[in-house]
Amino acid sequence: MKKINWMSKPVNYVLMTALVVVWGYEYIVAKDAMETVAPITLVCFKYSVAIVVLLTYKLIMDRRFTIRGRDVGFFVLCAVFGDIMYWVGEYGAMHYMQISLVTIVLAFVPAVSIILEIFIYKVRPTPAVALGIAVCIVGVALVVGADMAALMNGKLLGFLLAGVAVVSWNIYNFLTAKLSGDYNPLDVTIYQLIAAVLVSLPYTLFNLPPASAIDAQFVYDVLYLALLGGAFSYLVYINSVRSLGVTPSALFSNMLPVTSTFFGWLCLGEMIAPLQIAGGIVVVAAGSVVIWLKGKDVDRRA
Repeated sequence: MKKINWMSKPVNYVLMTALVVVWGYEYIVAKDAMETVAPITLVCFKYSVAIVVLLTYKLIMDRRFTIRGRDVGFFVLCAVFGDIMYWVGEYGAMHYMQISLVTIVLAFVPAVSIILEIFIYKVRPTPAVALGIAVCIVGVALVVGADMAALMNGKLLGFLLAGVAVVSWNIYNFLTAKLSGDYNPLDVTIYQLIAAVLVSLPYTLFNLPPASAIDAQFVYDVLYLALLGGAFSYLVYINSVRSLGVTPSALFSNMLPVTSTFFGWLCLGEMIAPLQIAGGIVVVAAGSVVIWLKGKDVDRRA
């Protein structure tokens, strides 16, 4: 039997396609789990299981664990913004709005990243990138403004929480840039998840669900989020970045609104307005172009 080359591009295209499907269904599972626990508690549960899997993988691969004392604070900050605030924002938004709308707003991440670069690092975007950002903003405006009555009736908080997730993820990206040159991606992930569990543990211990609420469905939800949405996702994405590169891998993640909208319709009967669909297409397409152009710019400077 021929051995699979896990670094080959065709294999990683298949794995990343599967990962986008996993991510899309993850929202359905998370929404169900939050009928039992709060977002922070869910983060603690799923990462506790994911750490066991990733540590086992790490021990098999090299068994080397090194961390500098001065970097501990950075890992804690990465956990706070990239895991706690991001997931609280994303999971919290699902209480107030359809899953598809949450993921459309999250597709605005690359545009916000470049906007932050402009203000923080004084980096001037190319005209094409600036146009892509402007189009992204128009798309988000279409999504947000398509149903003003629902917006004023509670959906506004959902959009604000999704916005918290977008900003938190961008802060996390800037923080991890300081660590990526000194640690390999797997070590960064493991240390960050450990920090996330430690930060969220006090809240979790004081807000544990009653034993009667821990049924087979909840256990399935946590295992799915931990094993597929957590450990599998990190390993596949890390491998994809090494095989395909950062830009192609990021383009896959920007297709998440497609699978999340499908599963939201299939499992929850969620429907979104035609104008919001149009806005979603604009955001995803423009965001993908921004990622691609940014990747070309980085390659040219390298």
